[in-house]
Amino acid sequence: MKKIISLLVCMFLLTSYSITAQKYKRKKQQNTTQFEEKYYDAMQWRNIGPYRGGRSAAVTGVANKANLFFMGATGGGVWKTTDAGNSWENISDGFFGGSVGSVAVSEWDNNVIYVGNGEKTVRGNVSSGDGVWKSVDAGKTWKHIGLKNSRHIPRIRIHPKNPDIVYAAVLGDLYKSSAERGVYKSINGGLSWKKVLFSNADAGVIDLIIDPNNSRVLYATTWNVRRTPFSLSSGGDGSALWKSIDGGDTWKNISNNEGLPKGIWGISAIAVSPIDSDIVWSLIENKNGGVYKSIDAGKTWKLINSERKLRQRAWYYTRIYADTQDKNTVYVMNVRYHRSKDGGKTYESYNAPHGDHHDLWIAPEDNQRMIIGDDGGAQISFDAGENWTTYHNQPTSQFYRVVTDNHFPYRIYGAQQDNSTVRIAHRTDGRFISESDWESTAGGESAHIAVDPTDNDIVYGGSYGGFLTRVNHRTNERRAINVWPDNPMGHGAEDFKYRFQWNFPIFFSPNDTKKLYAASNHLHVTTNEGQSWKIISPDLTRNDPKTLESSGGPITKDNTGVEYYGTIFAATESPFEKDLIWTGSDDGLVHISKDGGKNWNNVTPKIMPEWMMINCIEIDPFNKGGAYIVGTKYKSGDYRPYMYKTENYGESWKLITNGIENEDFTRVIRADSKRKGLLYAGTERGMYISFDDGTSWEKFKLNLPIVPITDLTIKNDNLIAATQGRSFWIIDDLTPLHQLNNNLINEEFFLFKPLDSYRLNGSRGSKSKTQGQNHQGGVAVNFYVRDTAKTDTISLSFFDNKENLIKKYSTHPDKEKKEEELNVNPGSNQFNWNLMYMDAEKIKGMILWSASLRGPKAIPGNYKVSMEKSGVIKSQDFTILKDPRSGATMSDMTAQSNFIIEIRDKLTEIHKALKNVAKIKIQINQLNKSISDKEKHKELLDLANKISKEVTIIENNLYQTKSKSGQDPLNFPIKLNNKLGYLNSLTSMGNFKPTDQAVDFKNEIIKEIDAELTNLYQLFTTDVTELNKKVKESNIDLIQLD
Repeated sequence: MKKIISLLVCMFLLTSYSITAQKYKRKKQQNTTQFEEKYYDAMQWRNIGPYRGGRSAAVTGVANKANLFFMGATGGGVWKTTDAGNSWENISDGFFGGSVGSVAVSEWDNNVIYVGNGEKTVRGNVSSGDGVWKSVDAGKTWKHIGLKNSRHIPRIRIHPKNPDIVYAAVLGDLYKSSAERGVYKSINGGLSWKKVLFSNADAGVIDLIIDPNNSRVLYATTWNVRRTPFSLSSGGDGSALWKSIDGGDTWKNISNNEGLPKGIWGISAIAVSPIDSDIVWSLIENKNGGVYKSIDAGKTWKLINSERKLRQRAWYYTRIYADTQDKNTVYVMNVRYHRSKDGGKTYESYNAPHGDHHDLWIAPEDNQRMIIGDDGGAQISFDAGENWTTYHNQPTSQFYRVVTDNHFPYRIYGAQQDNSTVRIAHRTDGRFISESDWESTAGGESAHIAVDPTDNDIVYGGSYGGFLTRVNHRTNERRAINVWPDNPMGHGAEDFKYRFQWNFPIFFSPNDTKKLYAASNHLHVTTNEGQSWKIISPDLTRNDPKTLESSGGPITKDNTGVEYYGTIFAATESPFEKDLIWTGSDDGLVHISKDGGKNWNNVTPKIMPEWMMINCIEIDPFNKGGAYIVGTKYKSGDYRPYMYKTENYGESWKLITNGIENEDFTRVIRADSKRKGLLYAGTERGMYISFDDGTSWEKFKLNLPIVPITDLTIKNDNLIAATQGRSFWIIDDLTPLHQLNNNLINEEFFLFKPLDSYRLNGSRGSKSKTQGQNHQGGVAVNFYVRDTAKTDTISLSFFDNKENLIKKYSTHPDKEKKEEELNVNPGSNQFNWNLMYMDAEKIKGMILWSASLRGPKAIPGNYKVSMEKSGVIKSQDFTILKDPRSGATMSDMTAQSNFIIEIRDKLTEIHKALKNVAKIKIQINQLNKSISDKEKHKELLDLANKISKEVTIIENNLYQTKSKSGQDPLNFPIKLNNKLGYLNSLTSMGNFKPTDQAVDFKNEIIKEIDAELTNLYQLFTTDVTELNKKVKESNIDLIQLD
């Protein structure tokens, strides 16, 4: 293959210089360094939450199944609840993910589910989909069944009596003209599709409904919608209302029917009453828009309501639904949802738990049971909206950016779309990361966030409209410090002194802790916490007037800042070179200043397409003058990835996207400062990794679902990902990636050096459907085994700094040595050591009250782990770190550990002795049964019975043998071993040395225990020895046959 490639390169040398250069780059790219995922795939992402729902525009239930509902998230795949919304479970992971526009369950066969990907809520952070997916086993498995380039499918409708007949409403590409839009029909379950309705190349289908009483009759609405990087247009040629009376094979445009509005149409919605098919409603965006009603199946219409509350911001809402049991009840979705009980003439407004409503499903058999989809996910009602379930149990948050602070444990910050900003603990001392572990912080839903590097409780956050706040979390004080406090709502960008994007950059200088930057089309800086701002740059954008006009139209304007263009969209200051600042604009310019903003140079890559949105700039931690930039052009209809690298302050650049799939457009790149050339990239469909500075890339999925990655940050060898639809995810230990090398992977097995780890508790791997996954706690030990056989004995042994064995785990554990089970798979493995020493000896069935038999937890210090396979041992040192929050000293923790070990060892001595007592009593009982001539062996039997009686007395002093169930100790007083175990339980709390009274009690109770054990050992060495002697001399046959 290499020879063929070389020949091809040589042939192309005869062509033009530009082509030659391209082929030369490709030839160089063959010299790549990558490591297969099998060497590190035991590393796992964990989803920390928050569990607060993100946008959903696709919900459905199932007739006659009261607790079963489905939700499609606009970045998070498909979710299912079987307990009426108390908890949700993703059912698309492992097959597909990302933006979902529609979910439909067959009425005829509930096992058949169709999903159309690509949301209808076409806001600035909209994500496209990849066609239609189908399940025939209620969502356990899925198959892609076509329409791959449909981009957005707002509705899927299934024939009520034939699940093989299905219709897809394809809105199509939002950014460019496309023939792949309209209504598609399949009569073979999605094996093939036929386009049965096509309006034009710019207008796709936004709504579709089958007449509930006559499946031959369908209605559809088409919508001419177009997004560009700087505008949104809703309405125009092709926007219309359609009807079919032959099962969708042919369609008639009924937009000109009597009573419907004239002029330009925008988005529209349609509903048919299940009670009376002649009653049809349509919500229409138009100069004379509103709710239109027909009582003759669409032949004639009448405007019955034109209130703005029903049609404000029409492009984002515009959904209408007929009640399933009352022909006069109709619902309209908007910021609030609205219900009419007089056939649509007047409406009362209601709130679900979250606002901005997009979809509604009402049970056919019970109009009190419904599910609503909104900007907070999905909520369920069983009383027609009087009460709703929570959305604080859905990990589908959409985040724009992510940063961390220096708190311990550090916290993660981000702005959740359609909600508030969040700061959330990356780990806790509890089992899960719950709602109590996060809170809102500075800024609003679209913020960049900056934490004061000298004070973790001072946070700055932005939002749309140039909104910028400073929050003091200690005092709960909040202050607005907008760079320029001019409210831009409703205005185009051309009207303003400074243009602040919806998601404008805010960041601190890494070289001056008082210097805070904010970016409009200029770069601004404050050194007095926002009391005043200074401009340190000219306009660093193209400032093209045609891109700065008011957005929206031709019917409804929409200016929120999302489409404000000609702004600095990414900026950073180098932590390695003071006064070196980089900026990137959303209209495709890259600038650099080497003197703190006094002078600027345009260093836009000449090889980069124009009008690129620069989404991220990352400083190369190893090369002076090195940087990486990431851009997107998907809003121009170009879904390709764009990442560039410079090593000379932007004088030259090279494209570094080899290996990234064509439509996985990139949003972020981060360089790992612990290994030169190790890069992470976040794309529209997940993660990629490069070990050779971007020369080549491989997918870095692990257990991460398919989801848009919006930002990444690295903290303490952790990698944190912000997602658009699945909240925050984190990898807790990147160090295996730092250690991989070609020599290592050629070995039969290898052991990575563990990350130095804090002495903290954690989840121990527990997961919840309603709370974030916590750090496991302990020390993660990563290792690789090329192959395993059942006969192989593979072990991990942990030693203290004096080479004393703490604990051993083995694939074939020796129970006598208290070894524990180790599970090993061929390939990459991760074992989490919980830091615990061996426990005390246990007795099966023993009942103790509030007592602990556990050994101590390893104290801060240096340790070693050794891995053994087939007699070959490999070892790595690691360190357990002290919790910096703890007031305990090393002396305290050492004293605690020694104290617990003494207790543990004494408990072990007791329990081993009690096991011997049990053996003695069993054998004496057997002896009694074996002797038929009691008189002959009376002396022997008397001795045996004396021993049994005396050891029983001691046994009962050491342990309450009457306790047979958990609450029995309340009836039968606890004995010595329980008291000592209780002392262990008390002393194990926290990290502190035992109290003086604990020491005194321990000495006192052990004195009592030792007295009993001394008596017991005396019996063992005298009476038991004598009994054994007499038994041998007696020639007693232990086995007696009848």
